[in-house]
Amino acid sequence: MNNLRFITAFFFINILIVSSGIAQITGKVNTDISETKYKENTVVYIDYVEAIFSPPEENPVVNQLGLRFLPHFLSVVVGTTVEFLNSDDVLHNVFSPDSCSERFNLGTWPKNESNTRKFEKVGCESVLLCYVHPDMEAYIIVLQNPFFSVTDKEGNFKIDNMPPGNYTLRVWNEKLMAEEKQVTVPEKGTVHVNFDLIKN
Repeated sequence: MNNLRFITAFFFINILIVSSGIAQITGKVNTDISETKYKENTVVYIDYVEAIFSPPEENPVVNQLGLRFLPHFLSVVVGTTVEFLNSDDVLHNVFSPDSCSERFNLGTWPKNESNTRKFEKVGCESVLLCYVHPDMEAYIIVLQNPFFSVTDKEGNFKIDNMPPGNYTLRVWNEKLMAEEKQVTVPEKGTVHVNFDLIKN
């Protein structure tokens, strides 16, 4: 009986490990134009995974600090509620003119106060603006799944815990674009993929 319990437990644990994914996708986005700064903050993401994903239990925060939105880019799973916090000594506003986010306007609030907005449309690329400070700008990208990465200053990215399968890997960039790529992810190991960013 004890052996049966051990075998059952071992089998169950291995299913969990495989389903969570022990492979990863790594790579780099490159550009040969002068706007090398756009290699940073490029979103590399899996277009679709055959599963339903829940938003995180803790709301991600977009801070308004130093008359900037921080972070400048935020990728979220569909259904995620984002908190907008004002950490400046001045009034701030948050609004978006994009129809995919229903052209919302959260109003204006003072330091240490916040407001929230739920993002419910996959594929939405919502620009964030402030009526009080027209130079402030940020973006929220709404994805179907949590398998995405934001590049570092050198353009490097890594997507961990990938389940095995065949996927479409895409790129989102504020100013540039790159062709999507098909990738096959094994049960374990690393898949390396590079992208060349070009002007739209």
